[in-house]
Amino acid sequence: MTAESTYDALIIGGSTAGLSAALTLGRSLRRVLVLDGGQPCNWQTPHSHNFFTRDGATPQHLLALGCEQLRAYPTVSVLQATVVRAASTPAGFHVTTTDGQTFTGRKVLLATGVKDQLLPLPGFAECWGISVLHCPYCHGYEVHGQPLGVLGNGDQGFEFARLIQHWSADLRLFTNGSATLTAEQMGQLTARGIRIVEAPIAAVEHTAGQLHHLRLADGQQEPLTALFAHVPATQSTDLAQQLGCALTAQQLIQVDDFGATTAPGVFAAGDNSSPMRQLSIASARGGMAGAFLNRELVLEDF
Repeated sequence: MTAESTYDALIIGGSTAGLSAALTLGRSLRRVLVLDGGQPCNWQTPHSHNFFTRDGATPQHLLALGCEQLRAYPTVSVLQATVVRAASTPAGFHVTTTDGQTFTGRKVLLATGVKDQLLPLPGFAECWGISVLHCPYCHGYEVHGQPLGVLGNGDQGFEFARLIQHWSADLRLFTNGSATLTAEQMGQLTARGIRIVEAPIAAVEHTAGQLHHLRLADGQQEPLTALFAHVPATQSTDLAQQLGCALTAQQLIQVDDFGATTAPGVFAAGDNSSPMRQLSIASARGGMAGAFLNRELVLEDF
């Protein structure tokens, strides 16, 4: 597949944000190409929640349904390909895939997501998205009332434990080493029955990704149904930097309220530009970015 003419928009990334933007642009009669590498960050998550009308659907089903519905719009194409290079040109933008295909577009929308930097604990990666969880709004209801843990320390650990505490009365905060909580924070947590465990974690013991206990360095075992953990995340590609987009202090792509980046003609949507990692928010931001990308095209052509 090669580009015979310039697309109105090249969307790099075909998960929730990218497909939502493609839907908006397809309904705007724009010629759109979605280029997707097929590696969404939630690929291991068995069910997606807190997404209106699709609560409990699998991520794979949602993406398949999105692609199926896009087929109703003849100006939208979806291609499985990984973009490795992108540059601004006098004609717009030029992108190249790993297999050497090249495409040009008047605008670019980055929906490339982020890459989670998982902790090097045995079992952590295997449980990520299944029973080691990042978001209580996405997964908290399914484990409420059961033995839960929070992995964190200091202010971040305190705030995360405070957020989780009403999902279960059986909650422990694992600081994975000496606690850096203030005396006031420790007092507030213990007053609510939240036990603080400072022993380092040796392994996340599980069966097929389902956590059953944490094994600590001192030999103790802590039975748990789920562990909530925040992990660092990085941009999944360097395409934003290649295109001259500024990043925030949190290493997210800097965008305005409508998804425009600091690089003219480049938009971004989804996890790569938002700290709120939920499908409903990624979908909304993708639709918003698509609408305002279309508006830019209208203003240029009018």
